[in-house]
Amino acid sequence: MKIAIMQPYFFPYLGYWQMFFAVDKFVLLDDVNFIMRGYINRNSILMNGKAHLFSIPLDKPSQNKLIKDTKIKFAQKDRENFLKTITLAYKKAPFYDKFFPVFKDIVENVDDDLTNYIKYSFEQVKNYLGLDTEILISSQIEKDNTLHAQDRIIEINKRLGATQYINAIGGQELYNKSDFDNAGIKLNFIKILPVEYKQFKGDFVSNLSFIDVLMFNDTETIKEYLSKYELL
Repeated sequence: MKIAIMQPYFFPYLGYWQMFFAVDKFVLLDDVNFIMRGYINRNSILMNGKAHLFSIPLDKPSQNKLIKDTKIKFAQKDRENFLKTITLAYKKAPFYDKFFPVFKDIVENVDDDLTNYIKYSFEQVKNYLGLDTEILISSQIEKDNTLHAQDRIIEINKRLGATQYINAIGGQELYNKSDFDNAGIKLNFIKILPVEYKQFKGDFVSNLSFIDVLMFNDTETIKEYLSKYELL
């Protein structure tokens, strides 16, 4: 049983989705503090050949508040403007007509719970791509909530019966392989291999939201991109 655990991000970049693709169960870590100016509720799309930042409006976000207690504050007019921005950016992209109805359904989700809103987006994209990964929410998993950092991650893995835990490569300094071995769990870090695809004219702009990947590529090609990684 392969598991990954990450904070919930709204349409994160391709590398996040590669980790999602690599596991059987993906846990949205929502019982940790919200990160201000992070990528939980924002990312970048391609606009006029450059990265353009977008964000989902939140209701009084705070780094002293848990992600699971954070609400979105997405007025109908703001949703409409966001959809117009995406249309302006990607109307001429080859898979706009196919993916935009899915994206519109995600944006128009009326759930104001940030975790649920993001989980819904994952479920819809997962279905669009035909992926099998199960999506779980950390705060809904019975566990010892007094544990923190690596101990909490190991606890979640044990509760879910994991045999292998896959983490972003940036966590190499945070986690100790021997501690995972002692818990009967193999620890691997995912190394993303370079992926480029045709956008519009001009140089390729990397590290954009997964929205960009979905607008420019068919589902089978995207699944090929998701498999372009190495486990260390």
